[in-house]
Amino acid sequence: MRVGFHATKQEGAIMENGQLTWITNFIWSIADDVLRDLYVRGKYRDVILPMTVIRRLDAVLEPTKQAVLDMKASLDKAGIVHQDAALRQAAGQAFYNTSKFTLRDLKARASRQQLEADFRAYLDGFSPNVQEIIDNFEFRHQIPRLAKADALGTLIEKFLDPSINLSPNPVLNSDGTVRLPGLDNHAMGTIFEELVHRFNEENNEEAGEHWTPRDAVRLMARLIFEPIADQIESGTYLLYDGACGTGGMLTVAEETLLQLAKERGKQVSVHLFGQEINAETYAICKADLLLKGEGDAADNIVGGPEHSTLSNDAFPGRTFDFMLSNPPYGKSWKSDLERMGGKAGIKDPRFVVRHRGEELSLITRTSDGQMLFLVNMLSKMKHDTPLGSRLAEVHNGSSLFTGDAGQGEIPYICQASQEVSIHGE
Repeated sequence: MRVGFHATKQEGAIMENGQLTWITNFIWSIADDVLRDLYVRGKYRDVILPMTVIRRLDAVLEPTKQAVLDMKASLDKAGIVHQDAALRQAAGQAFYNTSKFTLRDLKARASRQQLEADFRAYLDGFSPNVQEIIDNFEFRHQIPRLAKADALGTLIEKFLDPSINLSPNPVLNSDGTVRLPGLDNHAMGTIFEELVHRFNEENNEEAGEHWTPRDAVRLMARLIFEPIADQIESGTYLLYDGACGTGGMLTVAEETLLQLAKERGKQVSVHLFGQEINAETYAICKADLLLKGEGDAADNIVGGPEHSTLSNDAFPGRTFDFMLSNPPYGKSWKSDLERMGGKAGIKDPRFVVRHRGEELSLITRTSDGQMLFLVNMLSKMKHDTPLGSRLAEVHNGSSLFTGDAGQGEIPYICQASQEVSIHGE
């Protein structure tokens, strides 16, 4: 999801649009400098995106590195097994690294074999939430190729180049003046999203494949929030996307809700929830939230090949205030149906409901599962709050016209769901 650049203030120094663009261009250029002849251009992202995440997290953790190592030693000595919360507290972040290395420590490795071993140990030291990002990027699979070509050290050096600063803290001159302003979480998230967008364009990915055009997302957010903007009260609101891709819909919706609430003098807390089956886009989404300082939201994003929204609902029984999604079109969900017991055996209460003693099936044809994502959201609507739930979902036209005249999937599902919602069991 592409979001426009914004000026960011950091301890008296201004990170201007031009500086953000320059940093983005610098990171983009690393691919040509280091990866040319090692990878085809379409595969540059397999290295650059995870390395951008790793370097940012490394820079954020540098000031508390020793505190984390001390805490780790104390916990181990005391025989404490569950260490995550204490290590997060020591790091002052929603993530940490317990290896003895930072990227700067690895920069001076003379031996290619030693560098590879130490870099792996460094990656292994990250907290479980970061491990999940690294695993879904499949970044460890790239290390042998990089090491064999003697490119791993060069790659690390490029990301540590003194002309760019990916730390939230400014780089100072000897007289105390700011040489390079720090990157706050929003600015870093903006750079990361711009890199993702460029790689999508480079690979000729069509809108809707893994990301949705910004204008469409902002329109959806306005459709959800603006009609009831004056009814928003101070409190906590839950946002959900069952096909969250790289997370653009969730973050834009969050920004829109916070802005509307602020304009009306309301204090709201927003919690994001999402599910995504594609491993790389899931990793991007989770990484983007971590880079923006939204560690709690990152923990509420569930994904990977084993986490299909249709056959493996990550949030059963939970309801949400606002939901928006751009589900896949024309994609068969036959494998999901088989995992759910087939049409005769499916008992998922999202898709098989009871109304006035009669069992009603909301199952659609297996050649296109887009309508089941709508049914999934309908099952997660609130019915006991003043605003209830509001949702927006992108669909193509096929579901309107499948079946006999007037009997498309959308009219049938919406009518059946509405009757169950109004009349209950």
